[in-house]
Amino acid sequence: MAAKTPAFNFQKTSPDLRMELESFRDFLKAKGHRVTRERVTLAEAVLLNRGHFDVDELFLDLKTRSGISKASIYRTIPLLIESGILAAVYLENGHMHYERAYGREHHSHLRCTACGRIFEFSAPELPALEKAIAEQKKFKSEGHKFEIWGLCSNCRS
Repeated sequence: MAAKTPAFNFQKTSPDLRMELESFRDFLKAKGHRVTRERVTLAEAVLLNRGHFDVDELFLDLKTRSGISKASIYRTIPLLIESGILAAVYLENGHMHYERAYGREHHSHLRCTACGRIFEFSAPELPALEKAIAEQKKFKSEGHKFEIWGLCSNCRS
């Protein structure tokens, strides 16, 4: 079985990071939530991340650097999702995996069930298909997720 790639693949601090964090602070204030060090630290960790991760991976990364509790992470995740910074991507082994959503183009995933690798791809025809199906079923679509799972070429060999 192939080795699992590390979840936290941080980019260098972007020049827009301060602006992105300020947008999150504004979101919290507008929703009547307190702006806390923990929430801003979590938002920063997600904004700097370029991979897929679960709460345990986020917790392990942050607990030594910032002392953030797992409970704080679980309480902040819905705010990060609602603000558009974070997206829930898929459920595996009873826990959700996430990825940065802010500033990223919509994409879909191929997920290897053997090694756990995630391959991202764009399919320009999916939005039109989503719209056509929604219209046919008289359904107001608010978005879609498309994931294919199976075995990658390395695990098939």
